[in-house]
Amino acid sequence: MATPIQHTTTHHVTWITLARPEARNALAPAHRDHLIALFDEASADPATRVVVLTATGPAFCAGADLRATPATPAAGERVAGDVARTIRRGAQRLVTAVLDCEKPVLAAVHGTAAGLGAHLALACDLVLAAESAAFVEVFVRRGLVPDGAGAYLLPRLVGPQRAKELMFFGDALPAADAARLGLVNRVVPDADLEKTARAWAERLATGPTRALALTKQLVNASLDGDRATALAAEAAAQEITMTTRDAQEGVAAFVERRTPVYEGR
Repeated sequence: MATPIQHTTTHHVTWITLARPEARNALAPAHRDHLIALFDEASADPATRVVVLTATGPAFCAGADLRATPATPAAGERVAGDVARTIRRGAQRLVTAVLDCEKPVLAAVHGTAAGLGAHLALACDLVLAAESAAFVEVFVRRGLVPDGAGAYLLPRLVGPQRAKELMFFGDALPAADAARLGLVNRVVPDADLEKTARAWAERLATGPTRALALTKQLVNASLDGDRATALAAEAAAQEITMTTRDAQEGVAAFVERRTPVYEGR
């Protein structure tokens, strides 16, 4: 049986591949936990300098696998708090693992990314979309509110009015329209998706890894705090960055008029 979540690290790039094409890469609880562990490992592993999230089959990810999630707890009837606890431990932990990963995370999306699958992609730092890609806020079709941090992510990416439009109607958003709204960085032909993702990832993998991690942290935190807090965090991050080998190499390369060679340290 094929492994539902595949991962490999080559040239400092960790590739995480959703590989349940028969289920449109829907995520069961075990799959979510595996992904969370992989993102945590990527943060701590000095051999990993960038993560690429991709998928096999015709769809990127259909969201949570409802068939694999029991309607009621094993002990019996559902009680108040069960659903909230499941979401906190599952979908929210997964999206948080992507947002908090200390390495740049690049999503390469083809086909449908729906519900949690859309939020998993949009939590990534950079999003490449194939022309076949479509993003769907499917929750309203089920009579539900968005979970997996959807109501947190979307307003920050497209503003509250556009976010409400996507969430209220639940229509599929084609890749070209997603790019127009700023949800994805670039749209490429399906045949070029892996090649473009590889090129972007390899470029990131040769960058100053710690500086990129702190830049990611600053940008993400800036959306939630005030100006004074953001500027203080910026100054502290620069203090840390200046002690890294990569910063010393960057300054030396500038003085010596050569291309820097970063080690990710």
